[in-house]
Amino acid sequence: MAGIDDFIAGFGEEPGYLDYARLSPIGQHALFEERAMADVLSHARYGSFATLDDHDVRVRSSVAALVRRTPEQVVFQPSTSQALMHVMFGLTGGVAASSGEFPAVGYAMTRAAEALGVLVPHTITPEHERVTPGVVRDQLSSSVVAVVVSLVDYATGHLVDLDGIRQVIGNRLLIVDAIQGAGVVDAPWELVDVIASGGQKWLRAGQGTGFLALSDRAREQLTPVWSGWNAHGTLELRHAVLEPASDASAFRVGYADTFAQARLTGAVDAVMAAGVASIRSRILEHTARLIEIADEAGIEVVSPRDDAERAGIVVLEPHPEFVGALGAALHNRGVSATVRSGRVRLSAHVSTEEETFAMLRAAFAEFTRLASV
Repeated sequence: MAGIDDFIAGFGEEPGYLDYARLSPIGQHALFEERAMADVLSHARYGSFATLDDHDVRVRSSVAALVRRTPEQVVFQPSTSQALMHVMFGLTGGVAASSGEFPAVGYAMTRAAEALGVLVPHTITPEHERVTPGVVRDQLSSSVVAVVVSLVDYATGHLVDLDGIRQVIGNRLLIVDAIQGAGVVDAPWELVDVIASGGQKWLRAGQGTGFLALSDRAREQLTPVWSGWNAHGTLELRHAVLEPASDASAFRVGYADTFAQARLTGAVDAVMAAGVASIRSRILEHTARLIEIADEAGIEVVSPRDDAERAGIVVLEPHPEFVGALGAALHNRGVSATVRSGRVRLSAHVSTEEETFAMLRAAFAEFTRLASV
């Protein structure tokens, strides 16, 4: 267990933090890389700037190892949202997504449809807020060429069955918003054509970090509409407007933030050293504790309880008139969580400590007293 223990030791957030699904505190793995980059940029030693392009190679190689792709199939992105914009603007035909997907999906589909007129959005209505293979199968039309799903639903914590969805959609492109699972779920990435993710949540790389990974057939089918001057396969400056590269680098726009690339590389390398399976196991233990504490307090848990159907998110749904009281109790006890749409979302990572669970239990006890008045 040395790998996972060393990984955990690299983090130092204050007790009470249970909001990793919103934004995760970064650790020494990412900070070390950023500080090294700051040293290079601040001193400008002779020849040091020539190494900046190496960070693009490093981050693509690290991410490729995480999602089992080749470096040529990966391109750095500053966010999941920008990665999804690239994808949607590059698609022609029907694209199906759940009405409950994170808004970045719907915005990208709508903007592409309005601007180019070649993408046709199709809405999938989830069943009990979950996108299952059966739901997808029953709501697909013949005009749909691509299906978008979240690896882990941001609002319910539901871990999607990628294998089942791949079976029911056939040879359509499978596009996955992986931000709520990348780094903590060892998904069957080989079944996925497009993986879009940010690194600020479970990968713990900070904001401004992300990636887009494409299968070969996805790259063949996607048009790199938003393709910049350094997306033609070489960093050599050309005044002529050249054709985009044949690999994922076609979806570059300009120079990437090397600080962000360095942070993402350090964070992903640390995840790989610890092992995604070991990280997932520890997170499932911690989310089980969250569920146990909620059950003790009599607060309804509406997210999945089965380990096979969840990752790091636990969603609570108190009676509507008591949502404010629960949020207040969490605030009073110093517990960070997301309160939204009548629910409370808790999320735990490997570094969640016993003191945090004690603070949560105290917050729930205070809530029980407030609710009984």
